[in-house]
Amino acid sequence: MQNLRLALLSCILWFSGFLQADTVRVALASNFSAPMREIARLFELESGHQVDMVVSSSGKIFAQIRYGAPFDVFLSADASKPTALVAKGLAVADSQFSYAIGRLVLWSRKAALIDNSPAILRSGQFDKLALANPLHAPYGEAAVEVLSQLGLYEALAGKIVRGENIAQTFQFIGTGNAELGFVALSQLRDSRQVEIGSQWLVPATMHSPIRQDAVLLTTSANKAAALEFMQFLQSGPIRELISASGYLLAD
Repeated sequence: MQNLRLALLSCILWFSGFLQADTVRVALASNFSAPMREIARLFELESGHQVDMVVSSSGKIFAQIRYGAPFDVFLSADASKPTALVAKGLAVADSQFSYAIGRLVLWSRKAALIDNSPAILRSGQFDKLALANPLHAPYGEAAVEVLSQLGLYEALAGKIVRGENIAQTFQFIGTGNAELGFVALSQLRDSRQVEIGSQWLVPATMHSPIRQDAVLLTTSANKAAALEFMQFLQSGPIRELISASGYLLAD
């Protein structure tokens, strides 16, 4: 009889937890897709909730949210778009925080092309230079800043090919459609190509900080699963995971 009662109690507790489980809809910038897959897995194991991810450029996600896309959380590749959503009343002001600071890398699959400096850019001895569209992608904005600081943006304009986002930019270089280009350090680490080819890790002082902010959308302000996810994203182990993925951390 005691075993039967325990079994019934276990079933009740399990069913109660099942009823409380929910789905968190997270829209995120493409540069963060790799660490987010692991973060989602860990969150699902710990919380019992499910995570649905939509990966795109920050600009496109921003536009979708303005037109009522049913997301709970937005992980942008910049700080300005979450701030703009807060100003429009579409996101919760005190939920916004910087979950990562991106690092920009000039990368080529050709081992001898980049000598850990911008020398190849100054030489112009290449056909195509890939970067993410600066109108939509903060990493593209940062790449334009670097080229402008080097005094090369106008000179190289005819060689530039623009990816829709940082993921497509990485694909251009990886497939050889562009000999080199600006990508996120996290992409190289995720693809295990950080030791392949040649690269120049761009000094952070050469462009505005790529502060990547998270924000909770107003429509989900009282959604328990979304609130739990935002707290989980700020936990110590997850910050360590983000750092190991090729990002700097905000204070």
